[in-house]
Amino acid sequence: MKPLAVLSVASEVFPLAKTGGLADVTGALPAALGAEGVAVHTLMPGYGSVLAAIGDAQAVHAYPALHGGAARILAARVAGLDLFVLDAPHLYLRPGGPYVGPDGGNWPDNALRFAALGAAAADIGRGVVGAFVPDIVHAHDWQAGLAPAYLHYRGGPRPRTVMTVHNLAFQGQFPASLLAELGLPDHAWGLDGVEYFGSIGFLKAGIALADHVTTVSPRYAMEIRTPESGMGLDGLLRHRAGELTGILNGIDTDYWNPAKDAFLASPFDARNVAGRAANKAALQKHLGLDRDDAAPLFGVVSRLTWQKGMDVLLECVPDLLALGGQLAIVGSGEAALESGFAAAAQAAPGRVGAFIGFDEPLAHLVQGGADALLVPSRFEPCGLAQLCALRYGAVPVVARVGGLADTVIDANEMALVSRAGNGLQFSPVSREALALALERAVRLWQDRGTWRKLQRHGMAAEVGWRRAAKQYAALFRDLASRPAG
Repeated sequence: MKPLAVLSVASEVFPLAKTGGLADVTGALPAALGAEGVAVHTLMPGYGSVLAAIGDAQAVHAYPALHGGAARILAARVAGLDLFVLDAPHLYLRPGGPYVGPDGGNWPDNALRFAALGAAAADIGRGVVGAFVPDIVHAHDWQAGLAPAYLHYRGGPRPRTVMTVHNLAFQGQFPASLLAELGLPDHAWGLDGVEYFGSIGFLKAGIALADHVTTVSPRYAMEIRTPESGMGLDGLLRHRAGELTGILNGIDTDYWNPAKDAFLASPFDARNVAGRAANKAALQKHLGLDRDDAAPLFGVVSRLTWQKGMDVLLECVPDLLALGGQLAIVGSGEAALESGFAAAAQAAPGRVGAFIGFDEPLAHLVQGGADALLVPSRFEPCGLAQLCALRYGAVPVVARVGGLADTVIDANEMALVSRAGNGLQFSPVSREALALALERAVRLWQDRGTWRKLQRHGMAAEVGWRRAAKQYAALFRDLASRPAG
């Protein structure tokens, strides 16, 4: 049977470009889908790092002009990924990050930059690369949100489209005056099109016009249909409830494998977790913490933002220290939170350690050395940090929201008796609730037998992509079996 052909469209893909969990998903899912008979090609922007990685790639399509300059679609295979790269130097070849410039502000032409990505996806969907004509175009987050719109409005036969929402908070809203410049017809401006509170909404367009919408956990798929969590799109999402599916993310369990992880001081596995002690010592040394085996070490690998509940954690540092704990922070984000955690480390040397920034090896060491991982998010579409924590035996302490609630089984009495608990949940996201969760975690940690059971349950959990890949493959096949649009 001929494999189903899918074009995945994303603004970042690990290991070529990464700012967050989106890249991890788009980098790992294609291989898992391949095992399900789905052949995935991934379209992404030609940032400098991407062009360097693909080298002398083949040009498979050329644009004399695309939003201000010539562009090409290049084909390459890198890191096990079949790639199409939109080589548009005037849009992507610049210093700074994928979305922000060196000054920390959003690139002023982001509307054009990511409209170009959507337009190229629509062109590939309609066959401009003759050797690859997709059955499905799978758009990820707002940066790819116009791909379903371009396919919808240009008429004629087209592939089926899926829009995946990784985080509803980031929507890509731009001035209405850009409608014609973005190549959208006048009739696209409306409640059933791209219009969103007087602006052009890239994510709104994808949600409204894709054949199917997915998000990254079942609970989040329910939460975003409520006014409290719908970010202004709850009405549309309720309207599309029949075409909305929550599919839980996974992690790359080959890359996140404590038995083979070169970033760890000592490898280990579920049968023998003794190596975690060496990793804890290495983490303590790296962040200037006291070498104290009797102190429960709480780790954080996160963006330092309000969404992630980091302000609540900062308030809770005195409570954590009063319980005899240590805190290891790795992350960056809002300036006030960065300076707040840096100040906390200065005020409690040996007890609080903070690395402001992102360091991939250090993130692995936190997972392999911390006794527990804190994820106090106010909302969390899925979350990957807690999945890595389960895999590495760092017992997750999480807010009861979104994918955190879907993946962490609270170690209540019944869960312990039934051998199911693998972490701790708390609610609401407040200093008081988090402090109580920390107290509970320390009490469980002091009972080393119970703590070992929590680690064992977590390390046995299915956190890879197999289940999700089967669900995506079934969805894609169902859509592809329908008459052409």
